[in-house]
Amino acid sequence: MPQRYPVIIITGTPGTGKSTHAQLLQDASPVPLNHINVGQLVKDKGFHHGFDQQWESYTVDEDKLLDELEPLASAGGIILDWHTCEMFPERWADLVVVLRCNHTMLWERLEKRNYPLKKIQENNEAEIMEVVLQEARDSYPQQIIVDLKSESSEDLENNVANIVEWINQWLKDNKEDSQ
Repeated sequence: MPQRYPVIIITGTPGTGKSTHAQLLQDASPVPLNHINVGQLVKDKGFHHGFDQQWESYTVDEDKLLDELEPLASAGGIILDWHTCEMFPERWADLVVVLRCNHTMLWERLEKRNYPLKKIQENNEAEIMEVVLQEARDSYPQQIIVDLKSESSEDLENNVANIVEWINQWLKDNKEDSQ
Protein backbone atom coordinates (compact mmCIF):
# COMPACT_ATOMS: atom_id res chain seq x y z
CA MET A 1 0.00 0.00 0.00
CA PRO A 2 1.48 3.38 -0.95
CA GLN A 3 2.48 5.84 1.75
CA ARG A 4 -0.34 8.21 2.70
CA TYR A 5 0.64 11.84 3.19
CA PRO A 6 -0.82 14.16 5.83
CA VAL A 7 -3.84 16.44 5.64
CA ILE A 8 -2.91 19.88 6.94
CA ILE A 9 -5.54 22.53 7.60
CA ILE A 10 -4.25 26.10 7.58
CA THR A 11 -6.82 28.44 9.04
CA GLY A 12 -7.07 31.92 10.50
CA THR A 13 -8.90 35.19 10.20
CA PRO A 14 -8.79 36.66 6.67
CA GLY A 15 -5.50 38.53 6.23
CA THR A 16 -3.36 36.31 8.47
CA GLY A 17 -1.42 34.76 5.58
CA LYS A 18 -3.09 31.40 5.03
CA SER A 19 -2.65 31.22 1.25
CA THR A 20 0.93 32.49 1.39
CA HIS A 21 1.81 29.91 4.04
CA ALA A 22 0.05 27.13 2.11
CA GLN A 23 1.81 27.96 -1.16
CA LEU A 24 5.25 28.15 0.44
CA LEU A 25 4.57 24.94 2.37
CA GLN A 26 3.54 23.18 -0.84
CA ASP A 27 6.82 24.28 -2.42
CA ALA A 28 8.98 23.35 0.61
CA SER A 29 7.29 20.08 1.56
CA PRO A 30 9.42 16.92 1.40
CA VAL A 31 6.37 15.10 -0.05
CA PRO A 32 3.82 16.17 -2.66
CA LEU A 33 1.01 18.19 -1.09
CA ASN A 34 -1.86 19.68 -3.07
CA HIS A 35 -2.80 23.19 -1.88
CA ILE A 36 -6.57 23.67 -1.97
CA ASN A 37 -7.74 27.24 -1.50
CA VAL A 38 -11.21 26.36 -0.25
CA GLY A 39 -12.70 29.81 -0.91
CA GLN A 40 -11.54 29.66 -4.53
CA LEU A 41 -12.88 26.10 -4.87
CA VAL A 42 -16.29 27.29 -3.60
CA LYS A 43 -16.35 30.02 -6.28
CA ASP A 44 -14.94 27.89 -9.11
CA LYS A 45 -17.26 24.91 -8.56
CA GLY A 46 -20.33 26.87 -7.51
CA PHE A 47 -20.47 25.28 -4.04
CA HIS A 48 -22.55 28.12 -2.67
CA HIS A 49 -26.11 29.38 -2.31
CA GLY A 50 -25.31 32.80 -3.75
CA PHE A 51 -23.39 35.94 -2.98
CA ASP A 52 -24.12 37.92 0.18
CA GLN A 53 -23.85 41.58 -0.86
CA GLN A 54 -23.69 42.83 2.73
CA TRP A 55 -20.65 40.70 3.61
CA GLU A 56 -19.25 40.54 0.08
CA SER A 57 -18.83 36.78 0.31
CA TYR A 58 -20.48 33.58 -0.83
CA THR A 59 -22.86 31.57 1.35
CA VAL A 60 -21.18 28.17 1.23
CA ASP A 61 -23.04 24.95 0.44
CA GLU A 62 -21.21 22.83 3.01
CA ASP A 63 -22.67 19.53 1.79
CA LYS A 64 -21.44 20.02 -1.78
CA LEU A 65 -18.07 21.27 -0.55
CA LEU A 66 -17.52 18.37 1.84
CA ASP A 67 -18.66 15.83 -0.78
CA GLU A 68 -16.00 17.23 -3.14
CA LEU A 69 -13.26 17.24 -0.49
CA GLU A 70 -13.99 13.85 1.13
CA PRO A 71 -12.09 11.65 -1.38
CA LEU A 72 -9.18 14.12 -1.43
CA ALA A 73 -8.93 14.20 2.35
CA SER A 74 -9.24 10.40 2.56
CA ALA A 75 -6.35 10.03 0.13
CA GLY A 76 -4.24 12.54 2.07
CA GLY A 77 -1.51 14.82 0.80
CA ILE A 78 -3.49 18.06 0.89
CA ILE A 79 -3.31 21.47 2.47
CA LEU A 80 -6.77 22.93 3.11
CA ASP A 81 -6.55 26.72 3.26
CA TRP A 82 -9.64 28.47 4.64
CA HIS A 83 -10.75 31.05 7.19
CA THR A 84 -12.61 28.46 9.23
CA CYS A 85 -11.99 24.84 10.09
CA GLU A 86 -14.86 23.54 12.18
CA MET A 87 -16.79 22.07 9.24
CA PHE A 88 -13.96 19.71 8.28
CA PRO A 89 -14.42 16.33 9.98
CA GLU A 90 -11.96 15.57 12.77
CA ARG A 91 -10.91 12.35 11.00
CA TRP A 92 -9.50 14.37 8.09
CA ALA A 93 -6.97 16.46 10.01
CA ASP A 94 -3.44 15.43 10.87
CA LEU A 95 -2.39 19.01 11.68
CA VAL A 96 -4.43 22.18 12.18
CA VAL A 97 -2.41 25.39 11.89
CA VAL A 98 -4.13 28.51 13.22
CA LEU A 99 -2.41 31.69 12.02
CA ARG A 100 -2.63 34.71 14.30
CA CYS A 101 -1.83 38.37 13.73
CA ASN A 102 -1.78 41.56 15.77
CA HIS A 103 -5.16 43.19 15.23
CA THR A 104 -3.72 46.57 14.17
CA MET A 105 -1.58 44.89 11.53
CA LEU A 106 -4.58 42.80 10.45
CA TRP A 107 -6.71 45.94 10.08
CA GLU A 108 -4.09 47.44 7.75
CA ARG A 109 -3.86 44.26 5.68
CA LEU A 110 -7.64 44.14 5.21
CA GLU A 111 -7.77 47.86 4.30
CA LYS A 112 -5.19 47.16 1.57
CA ARG A 113 -7.56 44.50 0.21
CA ASN A 114 -10.28 47.15 0.06
CA TYR A 115 -12.56 45.24 2.41
CA PRO A 116 -15.63 47.24 3.47
CA LEU A 117 -15.36 48.77 6.93
CA LYS A 118 -17.99 46.42 8.41
CA LYS A 119 -16.05 43.37 7.18
CA ILE A 120 -12.76 44.75 8.53
CA GLN A 121 -14.38 45.39 11.91
CA GLU A 122 -15.94 41.93 12.07
CA ASN A 123 -12.69 40.17 11.13
CA ASN A 124 -10.66 42.31 13.49
CA GLU A 125 -13.03 41.54 16.36
CA ALA A 126 -12.86 37.82 15.49
CA GLU A 127 -9.05 37.98 15.69
CA ILE A 128 -9.09 39.79 19.04
CA MET A 129 -11.62 37.30 20.45
CA GLU A 130 -9.61 34.32 19.09
CA VAL A 131 -12.69 32.96 17.31
CA VAL A 132 -10.83 30.77 14.80
CA LEU A 133 -8.47 29.40 17.45
CA GLN A 134 -11.45 28.52 19.66
CA GLU A 135 -13.20 26.82 16.71
CA ALA A 136 -10.10 24.69 16.20
CA ARG A 137 -9.88 23.84 19.91
CA ASP A 138 -13.57 22.89 19.94
CA SER A 139 -13.27 20.71 16.81
CA TYR A 140 -9.95 18.83 16.99
CA PRO A 141 -7.69 17.10 19.52
CA GLN A 142 -5.42 19.60 21.27
CA GLN A 143 -2.24 17.76 20.22
CA ILE A 144 -2.80 18.40 16.50
CA ILE A 145 -3.43 22.17 16.82
CA VAL A 146 -0.64 24.71 16.52
CA ASP A 147 -1.15 28.42 16.99
CA LEU A 148 1.44 30.42 14.99
CA LYS A 149 2.17 34.13 14.83
CA SER A 150 2.01 35.46 11.26
CA GLU A 151 3.17 39.07 11.30
CA SER A 152 6.47 39.17 9.39
CA SER A 153 8.41 37.44 6.64
CA GLU A 154 10.57 35.94 9.40
CA ASP A 155 7.44 34.44 11.02
CA LEU A 156 6.43 33.06 7.63
CA GLU A 157 9.81 31.42 7.02
CA ASN A 158 9.97 29.98 10.55
CA ASN A 159 6.39 28.71 10.40
CA VAL A 160 6.93 26.93 7.08
CA ALA A 161 10.22 25.43 8.32
CA ASN A 162 8.51 24.20 11.50
CA ILE A 163 5.64 22.64 9.54
CA VAL A 164 8.15 20.93 7.20
CA GLU A 165 9.86 19.56 10.32
CA TRP A 166 6.47 18.35 11.55
CA ILE A 167 5.83 16.62 8.17
CA ASN A 168 9.18 14.84 8.38
CA GLN A 169 8.35 13.61 11.89
CA TRP A 170 4.83 12.62 10.82
CA LEU A 171 6.29 10.57 7.96
CA LYS A 172 8.66 8.75 10.35
CA ASP A 173 5.90 8.12 12.88
CA ASN A 174 3.46 6.84 10.29
CA LYS A 175 6.00 4.71 8.45
CA GLU A 176 6.71 2.89 11.70
CA ASP A 177 2.96 2.44 12.33
CA SER A 178 2.46 0.76 8.96
CA GLN A 179 5.17 -1.86 9.50
